[in-house]
Amino acid sequence: MKLDLNSPIICGLDEAGRGPMAGPVCAASVILPLDFDCSFLNDSKKLTKKRLDFAMREILLHAQAWSVGWAYPEEIDRINILQASLLAMKRSFEGMMRKEASLEEKSFDPKKLEIIVDGLFVPDLGLENCRAIPRADATCPAVMAASILAKTARDRMMMRYSWLYPQYGYEQHKGYPTKGHIEAMKQNGPSPIQRKSFHLKGEGQLGLF
Repeated sequence: MKLDLNSPIICGLDEAGRGPMAGPVCAASVILPLDFDCSFLNDSKKLTKKRLDFAMREILLHAQAWSVGWAYPEEIDRINILQASLLAMKRSFEGMMRKEASLEEKSFDPKKLEIIVDGLFVPDLGLENCRAIPRADATCPAVMAASILAKTARDRMMMRYSWLYPQYGYEQHKGYPTKGHIEAMKQNGPSPIQRKSFHLKGEGQLGLF
């Protein structure tokens, strides 16, 4: 569907993976067409895996534009998780812009976008039309879609890491500080994708890092 370039076009940004002890943080940028069926969208944390997978497929098939971006454990340790999340958002947006620039017929002007970020902070995109809205992942369809793409992409990445490091159980907890994850760390030490800046209560006694 060709969008009306004189109308505001909403680009949603969100991230997944701020809370884990291991693995990257992922962010997504999504622009939905005006006729997109939003009935199945929601905050990704409130969707079952079956509904997440369905929503992901629909977004990838029918979104006007989308991209994901990453920030990795070493970057998280160096600049902190908040800044790494914003960096991943910036990378996702820039990736979307590169895709758009490669098209012969442009779908939108980035200066005419209304960019909505879930949370309290916005990434440095070099654009004035960017604002943060707390809980936008539960109210704005484009942000819901970004939340879904970020979560499904990160979950699949952690599944791949589980193939490399099966002793840590990443396919189950996705790097979050569950009892099983902590026990695996006590037995095996930190994995190559561990966030060493993550502060776990009692970690001094555990000797994890």
